[in-house]
Amino acid sequence: MLINAQTKIATLLKHHPDALETIVSIAPDFKKLRNPILRKLMAGRTSIAMASKIGGCKPEDFFKALAPLGFEADNNAVNINEPIKENKPIPTYLQNIQPSQIVNFDVRAILASGSDPLKQIQQKVKELQQGQVLLIINNFEPVPLISLLSKQGFASYVKYIDENTIETYFYKTDATTNNEIKTATAEVATTSEWEKLLQSFENNLVPIDVRHLEMPMPMMTILEALETLPNQKALYVHHKRIPVFLLTELKDRNFDYRIKEVQDGEVYLLIFKNN
Repeated sequence: MLINAQTKIATLLKHHPDALETIVSIAPDFKKLRNPILRKLMAGRTSIAMASKIGGCKPEDFFKALAPLGFEADNNAVNINEPIKENKPIPTYLQNIQPSQIVNFDVRAILASGSDPLKQIQQKVKELQQGQVLLIINNFEPVPLISLLSKQGFASYVKYIDENTIETYFYKTDATTNNEIKTATAEVATTSEWEKLLQSFENNLVPIDVRHLEMPMPMMTILEALETLPNQKALYVHHKRIPVFLLTELKDRNFDYRIKEVQDGEVYLLIFKNN
């Protein structure tokens, strides 16, 4: 199969069963592709060129690693690098925004250091005031973040500046933000309710500990576990914090949950099918 810098990761995975582990071997950042939920979000929209930026490698590294699987680099491709995409028209809302209303957050240095900026992004989202817009500056389109924040009611607009600069704008009203926060924190169980729920799921608890995982892997790992959770069982999650983004996703997937805050840095979640 002929491939070039614009070939999507999903195309590679579909063509050969060993492509996943081969791609994972190219760069440490690609290990996240083993998670089926994250893979579903990213693979269909990420090209070899975009993935190379994420992994700190070159498209040629993909071509060399995939060659034993029967993939062949298309030397006749017009561009070896990902072309700058044509920007969509700027939404009316953003046209009227003043520079003072934009909260800028350049995450490129954080990603280059090997860290995940999602925790800092979550904090900035929480601190947004009415009428403010969060601007994330990156070197690739943050597809998982767009998906996560869309569940919180955020609209987004992606603007391609150059091959190393992509701006993503997130905006919503303060009223919507407050409603989401109230919904996300309303299911904290009382001690008696928590004990009653534990008893109802006695011998039917599936424990999972995500405290050691870096963002966004706790959420992805929990959602992956829920895909195979039997109706009569409950997922018993040991977490470091209340995962606000996850709670909205659970409602959308028809799961119910209860939260028990033990102490700072220790939170339990009980997640079960909403019958």
